[in-house]
Amino acid sequence: MDEIEFRYDTQLLLDADEPSDDLEDELDEYIRTHFKGDSLLVIADEDNGVTTAKLHFHTNEPWQILEYCRSLGEIYDIVVEDMVRQSRGLKG
Repeated sequence: MDEIEFRYDTQLLLDADEPSDDLEDELDEYIRTHFKGDSLLVIADEDNGVTTAKLHFHTNEPWQILEYCRSLGEIYDIVVEDMVRQSRGLKG
C-alpha cells in the first residue's frame, strides 16, 4: 500500500460574505500558496447574490483550511476524513 502523504480529506461548503465572480480562483490560489496538501478542487457558483464554493483538499492540518474559509464567510457541510484509518478498513 502506498503511503498517504496528506492524511485528511477535507471538504466543505462556503457561503462567502461578499458576492464574488473570482471566489473560485481566489480560493484555489490562496490555498495552493499558503497550505501544504494536494488534490485541491474548488468549484464556485453565484445564485441570488450569494456565492457558494465547494472545496475539497487533502492536508495534514484541516483546521487551518477551516479557519481560513471561515474568515471568508459561513462554512457548513464540513467533512474531515482520516484516509490513513480508511486505508486500514476503519471508519475515517
